[in-house]
Amino acid sequence: MPTLRLALSQVNPSVGDLAGNADLVRSWTRQAATAGAQLVLFPEMMLTGYPVEDLVFRRSFVAASQAALRQLAADLASDGLGGLPVVVGYLDADGPPQVSGDAEPGRGARNAAALLHGGEVIARYFKHHLPNYGVFDEDRYFVSGDELTVVRIGGVDVALTICEDLWQAGGPFAAARQAGVGLVVNINGSPYELNKDDIRLPLVRRRAAEANATIAYVNMIGGQDELVFEGDSMIVTPDGELLTRAPQFVEHLLVHDVELPAATGNPGNDGVADGMRVAHHTVDGIPPAPTGPAVTGGLIEPVADEAEVWHALVLGLRDYVNKNRFSSVVLGLSGGIDSAVVAALAVDALGPDRVVGVSLPSQHSSEHSREDAADLAKRTGLDYRVEPIQPMVDAFLANLSLSGIAVENLQARVRGVILMALSNQEGHLVLTTGNKSELAVGYSTLYGDSVGGFNPIKDVWKTLVWRLAKWRNADAARRGETAPIPENSIGKPPSAELSPGQLDSDSLPDYDVLDPILIGYVDGDLGRDGLVESGHDPAVVDKVLRLVDTAEYKRRQSAPGTKISMKAFGRDRRLPITNRWREHG
Repeated sequence: MPTLRLALSQVNPSVGDLAGNADLVRSWTRQAATAGAQLVLFPEMMLTGYPVEDLVFRRSFVAASQAALRQLAADLASDGLGGLPVVVGYLDADGPPQVSGDAEPGRGARNAAALLHGGEVIARYFKHHLPNYGVFDEDRYFVSGDELTVVRIGGVDVALTICEDLWQAGGPFAAARQAGVGLVVNINGSPYELNKDDIRLPLVRRRAAEANATIAYVNMIGGQDELVFEGDSMIVTPDGELLTRAPQFVEHLLVHDVELPAATGNPGNDGVADGMRVAHHTVDGIPPAPTGPAVTGGLIEPVADEAEVWHALVLGLRDYVNKNRFSSVVLGLSGGIDSAVVAALAVDALGPDRVVGVSLPSQHSSEHSREDAADLAKRTGLDYRVEPIQPMVDAFLANLSLSGIAVENLQARVRGVILMALSNQEGHLVLTTGNKSELAVGYSTLYGDSVGGFNPIKDVWKTLVWRLAKWRNADAARRGETAPIPENSIGKPPSAELSPGQLDSDSLPDYDVLDPILIGYVDGDLGRDGLVESGHDPAVVDKVLRLVDTAEYKRRQSAPGTKISMKAFGRDRRLPITNRWREHG
């Protein structure tokens, strides 16, 4: 049986940076060549970054992607790498955008993969299955491909597929089986969700069995707005054996020697398999078969849930800040658990020199909260400042007749004004610190504690915030480092401290009661009856659902934040603001 040395390039592209992404391809291909690779794989839409959203509709952007692909092929050859086949994702089009007046049936923008060799684009493949759920709108952007591309490389027939092709039965993988291929390449831009890695491996095994072929699955890493990609690239045999698996959340070149069945038949014979046309190509003159001991990429086991989420949030925040070229971040430090976790995430993502934490005490801020904020700053080494807000609040109250919740909201809005002023003056990105539970029930002040450009814990339920804090401190202890989060911040009852003796539990059920209801309603789309049947108190359910339904207008104005769940607020969950439907008791 022939052996191919595969190099799966788990890298971090940036949307719109065609030149920078092409440089990544050239750099990592050079590393793969040094490792003796015979076939190099890069992620979905590697050249353009992913997802490009409505950039698809700009014909100038499509043309730039096509030109960048041709230039990349030539540059790889000029780098002395022309003999090494490279699979790279990019944006293509064979007709006007589907939204234009001159659109043609069956033609338009394409989510594409290309095989580059000898300075040329040897073969192209257009994604067949287009996802149109959750964060995906690919039916809006792309036209589905109906042709399976098979390339004979080193005596092995290799089929090209893209991301969603793997998630649905039939189509390319069924066609690959009928075409008798030995290897299916699947390039991905598959966003992270908690425990998605537990789903991914069984899925790859099912498709490997369906295709009766080994699958080389390569996924990107990095943050893109609210999405984060964790990698988790792997190679799986037709009988389900996991040969190698890459680490999560880091760039990595996964190199592995794979024995594959020799190709049979005439590669020039195109045909039809499982309703798809099959187009055959041949690549000659690849690097020689590897000699000596087989190279193995190793097996990296996925980490525990809290570690996985922490790494996802750190990566999402780091890339949002760096890719948007912010020099630093600023956030309010209340001494509570949410701001403490966000501060620790920011320090892990950017380093303490790029994080400013501001204590903004009012007359209602407890001494222990001020001390906890200062303690966190000392533990993490961030730039710590104190800006008392009471004189500014008093100035407002001297000119406005306010009482009750209006005074509470005024305090939050004064804090927001200060943070935004520091952002304008010094160039920081403001981080807001509301968790998913608070966003769900509207427990925040518009233009107050909700102010900011990014929210690292937007998709993190309150109970998970506590788990993350405990995990991060325990992880620090294991490494012999100072725990970043004060135990007082973890252990004390949560409070906005906007009025004397105020606690979250004055307005909300305990979070251990609240979060399961929210998870069922928001993530699981359960109605009132389903929640009650699950064992939740009907009166509590009614209260919680009323709070969620009336807070949609607040969520629509909230800052973006890293998605880590199956249904984050934003593109995952799209409900009308003006909406009279209620889950009645």
